[in-house]
Amino acid sequence: MKAIAIREHLPLDHANALLDIEMPKPQATGRDLLVKIEAIAVNPVDAKVRASDAFPGPTPDADGRMLRVLGWDAAGVVEAVGPQVTQFKPGDRVYYAGALQRQGAYSEYQLVDERITGHMPASLDFSQAAALPLTTITAWEALFERLRIAQDGAARGKRILIIAGAGGVGSIAIQLARQVAGLEVIATASREDSAAWCRSLGANHVIDHSGNMPAQLQALGLPQVDYVLCASELEPHFDALAEIIAPQGLICAIVETAQALPMVKLMAKSAGLVWEMMFTRSLFSTSDMQQQHVLLERAAQLIDQGVLRSTMGENYGRINAANLRRAHAAIEGKHTRGKIVLSGF
Repeated sequence: MKAIAIREHLPLDHANALLDIEMPKPQATGRDLLVKIEAIAVNPVDAKVRASDAFPGPTPDADGRMLRVLGWDAAGVVEAVGPQVTQFKPGDRVYYAGALQRQGAYSEYQLVDERITGHMPASLDFSQAAALPLTTITAWEALFERLRIAQDGAARGKRILIIAGAGGVGSIAIQLARQVAGLEVIATASREDSAAWCRSLGANHVIDHSGNMPAQLQALGLPQVDYVLCASELEPHFDALAEIIAPQGLICAIVETAQALPMVKLMAKSAGLVWEMMFTRSLFSTSDMQQQHVLLERAAQLIDQGVLRSTMGENYGRINAANLRRAHAAIEGKHTRGKIVLSGF
């Protein structure tokens, strides 16, 4: 089968940063689905894994060389199922993010555990569906599990600040926070087109994270927020967030920090900082892995009901090394709006 892989961790300008290869088609066993990939989306984690060896991954091949297929967002059709599979059958259309330590979705076929897979929204095509899984899981877990926001509207009227609202996670988090939880949503964006995108997704207010955020919130008459979802680097914003967060509020971060943070700044407010990493369940085979299947199924219902919409931004064409190189460049340039997708081989 065709695949795009890396054999060493390289910067994008290196000729071998991403390679078109042929590799054996895998076989489904256990609780795995064998999925024929129709579309994929590209995330910051793709570029990070390509450039760094600080992430768990498949073991070297028989020659002792690394062969790693990237990609953690896909939509496709189940071709075969392992003997322990109970929730899917061949022919089902599915969407999922996969597992960090397994071979990824830059390939014609991929194995994925049924417990972290969902049936695709019936109202979307493969490209639109591929844009959703990783960011939907991240935003859902961040809002409803880490920040403990009620899904039934019990927190209606409370405020959340979403840093990097026009990115992949921010784009779905705005919708979940506004449409499902009923929160007052303040998103951040540094360009007018990004700000317009955030408003179109349901943000009540948009401020610029490159400016003085506390002053901007004061100008809106919203000096404090109950929750913060930081979908970007935390360090540049931490002091501002410590000032903005309400007493007993919570901040959720999804990007690793490079240095220690002055956590004492949260102490007087009894405020907290929590982490969200959507790969935790699959990485540690937690007893509640099935919850990712459940939330993907629920998200598909909300999409088909018109409550949520796909966050697909641009389609870069066929799945090959050249187009993926373009996508990685856009991700590393941090000027994307929504999700970049590719479709077909």
